[in-house]
Amino acid sequence: MSICQQTHHQVLDIPAGRLKMDIVSPRWQKAKVVILMGATGTGKSRLSMDLATQFPAEIINSDKMQVFKGLEITTNKISEEERFGIPHHLLGEVNPNADFTAKDFCSMASLAIESVSTRGLLPIVVGGSNSYIEALVDDDDYRFRSKYECCFLWVDASMSVLNDFLCKRVDEMVSKGMVDEVRKIFDPYADYSKGIRRSIGVPELDKYLRDEAFSNGENCDRLILEAIREVKNNNCKLARRQLEKIRRLKNVKGWNIHRIDATKVFQKRGNMEAEEAWGSLWPDPAAPLLESFFLVLQQPLQE
Repeated sequence: MSICQQTHHQVLDIPAGRLKMDIVSPRWQKAKVVILMGATGTGKSRLSMDLATQFPAEIINSDKMQVFKGLEITTNKISEEERFGIPHHLLGEVNPNADFTAKDFCSMASLAIESVSTRGLLPIVVGGSNSYIEALVDDDDYRFRSKYECCFLWVDASMSVLNDFLCKRVDEMVSKGMVDEVRKIFDPYADYSKGIRRSIGVPELDKYLRDEAFSNGENCDRLILEAIREVKNNNCKLARRQLEKIRRLKNVKGWNIHRIDATKVFQKRGNMEAEEAWGSLWPDPAAPLLESFFLVLQQPLQE
């Protein structure tokens, strides 16, 4: 079970009770937006739920494959049960065959963020597609930055530990029915360059699905093992690319990104100590920028 799919536990030490954010007024203040970043599998969805159950919030997905309808297992979408009733935008909403671009994402995400913030709620943008996030935040006209104050949180983990986790996660996805899920959309004439068929797990299974009806059992076993091995390798490669992009945003473009090291959670995965490790992830209160960002959101709900 992935970190973001474990039982929810609160992270923030915030007084209990319904909170309300004054993110619309006073008028001279910018609206607040939290942007959660990180490589695939690091626990972004879980942290988004931890925040969304502390603040009145709604979540905007920025994963370029999870925007499409279908392939819930293959794209590792957070399930309805795991959302705890928190509204999620741009999650499974787009036609799976659409050529959905960064420009399309910016348009839809901007509308969702404006809708959430104007209702006095906290927009939480979460996903691993950093090119989408960069296009949204650093738009040509500087509109986003002029309108919103962003808090960037980066959930990170040691690459060696993360690689091991990602490989085990693929095995779990296979056991949940990933191959059958991909088989349902298989088309020998499909275009793997657009839509949901770009998802890791779909192109890799192409050769197996083409040949399974004409192969003997031994050959089928070989083909499926090769496909699963390729899925694992491509997930690890994706994680490295995502980390490179985050480091570029932080070190080259100067984004003020707060790193949260989740390595201990992965190392203790599978026992109760993992929950304790997750609970200790929240950055030290000595980080004044981060602390002040969230403190201004804590105001009693007005009846």
